Amino acid sequence: MKCDVIASGIVNAAKQVALKVPVVVRLEGTNVDQGKRILKESGMTLITAEDLDDAAEKAVKAASK
Repeated sequence: MKCDVIASGIVNAAKQVALKVPVVVRLEGTNVDQGKRILKESGMTLITAEDLDDAAEKAVKAASK
């Protein structure tokens, strides 16, 4: 998958629905670094994870805030 395209889609969708909760995203595929950069620079509560274990930990942490 092209992670930069996926990340752009996530950011656009999050803006359209006025996302108010944190979202944990794990990207794997082509252009992973670009995708992570897009998510980070979006200014939204989009948390990147390296693998599914990392994603689960970050989701629990974000939910407890």
